[in-house]
Amino acid sequence: MYAIVEIAGQQFKVEKDKKIYVHRLDSKEGDEVNFEKVLLVNNEGKVAVGTPTVKGAKVTAKVIEHVKGDKVLVFKKKRRKGYKKLNGHRQLFTQLQINSIVR
Repeated sequence: MYAIVEIAGQQFKVEKDKKIYVHRLDSKEGDEVNFEKVLLVNNEGKVAVGTPTVKGAKVTAKVIEHVKGDKVLVFKKKRRKGYKKLNGHRQLFTQLQINSIVR
């Protein structure tokens, strides 16, 4: 059984007991979070597609930890002008473990 759920503006395919990384959520580590925006549920071949969401479906997950992603380097340069700029960025993520998918 899997579901397509919208979390923090992005869509994720989730299954029970899987771990996913999403953009930083305002929940503490160890908290349970519920997601009501379930767009699709597949239960052993029986597919329920929402218009736009599946009524009565929800996904519950547990916040495992808050982490930072890998560093992304942004390099800007203008040729023959002597202009170079190096900037780094680390995105903040939340690791979730999917506990259940309710249809």
